[in-house]
Amino acid sequence: MDRIAITGGAQLHGTIPVSGAKNSAIKLMAASLLTDEPLRLTNMPRLADTRFLGKLLTRLGVNVAESDGPDGQQTILHAPEITSGFAPYDLVRQMRASFNVLGPLVARSGQAKVSLPGGCTIGARPVDLHLQALEALGAKIDLHEGYVYAQAPRGLKGAEITFPIVSVGATEHAMLAAVLADGVTVIHNAACEPELADLQDCLNAMGAKVEGAGTPTITITGVARLKGATHAVIPDRIEMGTYAVAAAMAGGEVRLTNARPGLIDALLDKLKEAGAGVEPTADGVIIRRNGHRLDSVDIETAPFPGFATDLQAQFMALMTTAKGESRIRETIFENRFMHAPELMRLGADISVSGGEARVRGVERLEGAEVMATDLRASVSLVIAGLVARGETTVSRIYHLDRGFERLEEKLGACGAQVRRIKGDGEPEL
Repeated sequence: MDRIAITGGAQLHGTIPVSGAKNSAIKLMAASLLTDEPLRLTNMPRLADTRFLGKLLTRLGVNVAESDGPDGQQTILHAPEITSGFAPYDLVRQMRASFNVLGPLVARSGQAKVSLPGGCTIGARPVDLHLQALEALGAKIDLHEGYVYAQAPRGLKGAEITFPIVSVGATEHAMLAAVLADGVTVIHNAACEPELADLQDCLNAMGAKVEGAGTPTITITGVARLKGATHAVIPDRIEMGTYAVAAAMAGGEVRLTNARPGLIDALLDKLKEAGAGVEPTADGVIIRRNGHRLDSVDIETAPFPGFATDLQAQFMALMTTAKGESRIRETIFENRFMHAPELMRLGADISVSGGEARVRGVERLEGAEVMATDLRASVSLVIAGLVARGETTVSRIYHLDRGFERLEEKLGACGAQVRRIKGDGEPEL
């Protein structure tokens, strides 16, 4: 199993290009099931998650071809016919978002059998909202032995869908299914994250009629078929925010390019409040910190445009060496402070009570062996390692490879002393 080793103390100076958004790319890949013509996605990240979904789509009948195109990394997906409507557990369990193939399969071919993700039951991070949306669209849903059987032999029908709570995944899933439904679908209490607008833009380029994505109400007028298209994946706001925090942590000056700083205003405002320099540019943002110690600030995670839960672990790492005490409230996911004990192994002073963590800044962190517990936690440990005295070694980085492309290369190009230690092999997720 690979590990990453970081020798702390080096400031960061240079340019980091931001990759395409993982959370958007995987839903756009699923959209290829909706048409028999090729879908060309540009600005595509090369990640473990996109590879996993590519394997699943190939099983369903999609030809997946990665290459370097005239405008960078691209993936061309072509499903002239759906050869299988069966998504087995051994593939779906590797990535929760792969469950979103269910709606497109039913919309195009009238039936599907898809494993519940990760063997999950209808409970924590439930898929019940996904299934309720499909049932509202006329699909007959049966759950049996860990699988969802969905049928709509006469096609899906437009409907009013009102989510009791905001869910990004369920909103995206409803959109993917409703574009081929007969009639008009209105989604109420929809998630407003920018990845929803990116999915809307791609679907509309394919001939769909979707409006309102990015607002709480999305209206979809179903069409008989979709065509092929070319679409550029939106820049990854979580990767952008992660490197912004890394620059503020290590000090120096880093220019983030191919980025949209407006997507992380909540984070950038907190970085400025803490004392970091933030300068928007024509194609991104510059983050500066020259020597002085940052001030502690409080954050509370919230749906977009609030402070992203996927940046909470990174910001906690930043606060470990800030002056004073910061309070971090997590309101999106339960049990998302698993990185706190690992940061404490580096000398951080953190106490957790329920959905709130208190971080009392220390003068210095000390390098140690730590373990990644999830995707965002893994990179928070790398960020902390940038300033820890001595060497920090992060294990179980297969989590990190799911969502960060060429991390060692990007940080190393700015002067970070970071290297990958190859292991004997990596487990499946």
